[in-house]
Amino acid sequence: MADLFTWSITLPIALMALGFGYLLGSIPFGLILTKAAGLGDIRSIGSGNIGATNVLRTGNKKLAAATLLLDAFKATAAALLAQALWGPEAGILGGFAAFMGHLFPVWLGFKGGKGVATYIGTLLGVAPAMVLVFAFVWLTVAKLSKYSSLSALVATLVIPVALWIVGEPKVALIMAVMTVISYWKHKGNIERLINGTEGKIGQKG
Repeated sequence: MADLFTWSITLPIALMALGFGYLLGSIPFGLILTKAAGLGDIRSIGSGNIGATNVLRTGNKKLAAATLLLDAFKATAAALLAQALWGPEAGILGGFAAFMGHLFPVWLGFKGGKGVATYIGTLLGVAPAMVLVFAFVWLTVAKLSKYSSLSALVATLVIPVALWIVGEPKVALIMAVMTVISYWKHKGNIERLINGTEGKIGQKG
């Protein structure tokens, strides 16, 4: 428990890690790719988000997959680079900041995506084995419920608990904060799940 509140990182280093991570995370790959492909502004269709799910609504699966990977790996890169430059604690903060940058990019009026890909990307950078836990939970819930959003919500809830159990309290704390923010960003999905109106995986129309 004491380790949770004992951070050795200095304030200047923490600020550099946060700033670097935020700027990297705020790169709107979904918007960039769809515009480059001549598909217009992704924010004008579907949910208006810049993430892979909304890119998929253009009908271009390859572009959606590319968006998913780039949104994930920008968080992984932020975490790994910050860790290499300034240590493990900086890596945690760098990944967190990339997540926040994706959700609230300054270039787009702080209106970004929902952050599932960058959540996974951060996890890959700071606790890679936990990506397998995330995938297992996501796939299990998806198979049982057929809801992609519910699968992500349950998986993000499990991760901080799993990290705490394996003795990674600092990472667990940051991922728990990210989980709370992710739930807030998914509030529309949560309302539709409660009302029974959320679209299922593979459902059309």
